[in-house]
Amino acid sequence: MTDLEGHLLEDSPASDFLGFELLLEEEDRSLLSSVRAFMTREVEPVINDYWTRAEFPHDLVPGLAKLGIAGLAYDGPGCPARGALVDGLVNMEMSRVDPSMGTFLGVHGGLAMGSIQLCGSDEQRSRWLPAMARMELIGAFGLTEPDVGSAISAGLATSARRDGDDWILNGAKKWIGNAAFADLVIIWARDTDDGEVKGFVVEKGTEGMEFSKQEDKIALRVVQNAEITLTDVRVPETNRLQEADSFRATANVLRVTRMSVAWAAAGCARGAFEHALRYTKQREQFGRPIASFQMVQDLLVKMLSNVTAATAMNVRASQLQEAGLLRDEHASLCKAHSTVRMRETVGWAREVLGGNGILLEHHVGRFVADAEALYSYEGTREMNTLIVGRAITGESAFV
Repeated sequence: MTDLEGHLLEDSPASDFLGFELLLEEEDRSLLSSVRAFMTREVEPVINDYWTRAEFPHDLVPGLAKLGIAGLAYDGPGCPARGALVDGLVNMEMSRVDPSMGTFLGVHGGLAMGSIQLCGSDEQRSRWLPAMARMELIGAFGLTEPDVGSAISAGLATSARRDGDDWILNGAKKWIGNAAFADLVIIWARDTDDGEVKGFVVEKGTEGMEFSKQEDKIALRVVQNAEITLTDVRVPETNRLQEADSFRATANVLRVTRMSVAWAAAGCARGAFEHALRYTKQREQFGRPIASFQMVQDLLVKMLSNVTAATAMNVRASQLQEAGLLRDEHASLCKAHSTVRMRETVGWAREVLGGNGILLEHHVGRFVADAEALYSYEGTREMNTLIVGRAITGESAFV
């Protein structure tokens, strides 16, 4: 209990019922408070409008950059190196206000910066990470393809052919977050020579790389997803991630970022719960606030239980990550559990609000919609379940 000396549970927000934030050092708690203040003051008042228009609030990026939270867990050049637990709690804090903004940072600071940190050479880390940490360069991560999702490890069709000091990329990508405006896109392609998957950093404006923004999404509408077409895209060998010579390297990145989605799901659930709790204290029926009704309190406690359980699981996994002990099945269990509990929680929040639950002005409807995207990406519940199932039985049930 020495880590908690001098603190009271009341020092944490009401939704942090067991005081997980108290596990952080004072400096890290201060950072979390700064993120909370920025998201509450700058993002929450405007995000419904951006969500409705399916546009990204580029004017908020400088403020995010000043927080110093891009690549938070990494110790590469220019990176904050604050550790996995701080990174996870910050991700949850952002998603608590808006899962789209949490996803933006997860793609840029997790997937894109993570690919360079974990798969790049020292020179490549020095070349790109400092500017990405300052958000002067925004990254995207191109793995998923139009015709393959869960089976991407074996079915990746984008090709890479060596041509002297260059590589020629051909293929297509889909559902690529940030791609509509990214400066750097990590493209994963299969080497036509040895059949192995390799990673490439393709810079904005490279000839032959074209983008088509995906329209009419019902979830994470602020995130600018795009389909990418690669036609004889020439990339220098110096832009090939030097430590990525098979899909195992890609999986190493996904293991870490899968935890980010688990944290985002806990944040989405937490945000819906907080808005529902606030609503029940203000909304009156039969001459009293509905927070005093037994059935409403039952739903609120169920929501809080889900948020607390997901957070607890994610905290422990992040501690394992910092110790170098996180395995695929750990991240998969957290992602599957957190997203299932999130889906349940946002549904209950919408139920508590009744008809008002579908109005954006109360925010809960946005969380209900956004939860559908978090539930599916970075591995569906079924795929993550099979990863955990293989680990505990020793038997692979993959098709």
